[in-house]
Amino acid sequence: MHWATWHANLGKLAMDVLGPESELLEQGPYELTRLQSMYLFTRSDTIYGGSNEIQRNIIAERALAMPKEPRQAR
Repeated sequence: MHWATWHANLGKLAMDVLGPESELLEQGPYELTRLQSMYLFTRSDTIYGGSNEIQRNIIAERALAMPKEPRQAR
Protein backbone atom coordinates (compact mmCIF):
# COMPACT_ATOMS: atom_id res chain seq x y z
CA MET A 1 0.00 0.00 0.00
CA HIS A 2 2.80 2.40 0.89
CA TRP A 3 4.78 1.48 -2.22
CA ALA A 4 1.89 2.01 -4.64
CA THR A 5 1.12 5.44 -3.17
CA TRP A 6 4.78 6.49 -3.13
CA HIS A 7 5.37 5.22 -6.66
CA ALA A 8 2.27 7.01 -8.01
CA ASN A 9 3.45 10.25 -6.40
CA LEU A 10 6.88 9.75 -7.97
CA GLY A 11 5.26 9.34 -11.38
CA LYS A 12 3.25 12.53 -10.91
CA LEU A 13 6.42 14.38 -9.86
CA ALA A 14 8.21 13.14 -12.98
CA MET A 15 5.45 14.51 -15.20
CA ASP A 16 5.48 17.82 -13.31
CA VAL A 17 9.25 18.10 -13.84
CA LEU A 18 8.87 17.40 -17.57
CA GLY A 19 6.09 19.99 -17.86
CA PRO A 20 2.91 20.03 -19.92
CA GLU A 21 4.71 18.92 -23.08
CA SER A 22 5.34 15.55 -21.43
CA GLU A 23 1.73 14.61 -22.13
CA LEU A 24 2.08 15.21 -25.87
CA LEU A 25 3.86 13.08 -28.42
CA GLU A 26 4.85 13.89 -31.96
CA GLN A 27 3.55 11.72 -34.77
CA GLY A 28 4.31 7.98 -34.58
CA PRO A 29 6.13 5.81 -34.06
CA TYR A 30 5.51 6.83 -30.46
CA GLU A 31 8.58 6.49 -28.32
CA LEU A 32 8.17 7.41 -24.68
CA THR A 33 10.92 8.80 -22.52
CA ARG A 34 11.97 6.84 -19.47
CA LEU A 35 9.98 9.16 -17.17
CA GLN A 36 6.85 8.95 -19.33
CA SER A 37 7.06 5.15 -19.26
CA MET A 38 7.53 5.19 -15.48
CA TYR A 39 4.50 7.43 -15.03
CA LEU A 40 2.28 5.11 -17.07
CA PHE A 41 3.62 2.06 -15.21
CA THR A 42 2.87 3.64 -11.82
CA ARG A 43 -0.82 3.68 -12.73
CA SER A 44 -0.76 -0.13 -12.75
CA ASP A 45 0.52 -0.37 -9.17
CA THR A 46 -2.91 0.38 -7.78
CA ILE A 47 -4.48 -2.20 -10.08
CA TYR A 48 -2.26 -5.23 -9.58
CA GLY A 49 -1.77 -4.54 -5.87
CA GLY A 50 -5.43 -3.82 -5.24
CA SER A 51 -6.85 -0.50 -4.18
CA ASN A 52 -5.76 0.96 -0.86
CA GLU A 53 -9.15 0.03 0.59
CA ILE A 54 -8.68 -3.60 -0.40
CA GLN A 55 -5.15 -3.62 1.02
CA ARG A 56 -6.42 -2.18 4.32
CA ASN A 57 -9.06 -4.92 4.51
CA ILE A 58 -6.45 -7.61 3.90
CA ILE A 59 -4.16 -6.18 6.59
CA ALA A 60 -7.06 -5.88 9.05
CA GLU A 61 -8.33 -9.42 8.43
CA ARG A 62 -5.04 -11.30 8.14
CA ALA A 63 -2.50 -9.39 10.21
CA LEU A 64 -4.75 -7.89 12.89
CA ALA A 65 -7.26 -10.78 13.00
CA MET A 66 -10.21 -8.42 12.77
CA PRO A 67 -13.56 -9.80 11.62
CA LYS A 68 -14.22 -9.91 7.90
CA GLU A 69 -16.50 -7.38 6.30
CA PRO A 70 -20.04 -8.66 5.87
CA ARG A 71 -20.71 -9.88 2.34
CA GLN A 72 -23.97 -9.27 0.55
CA ALA A 73 -25.89 -12.43 -0.35
CA ARG A 74 -26.67 -12.84 -4.03
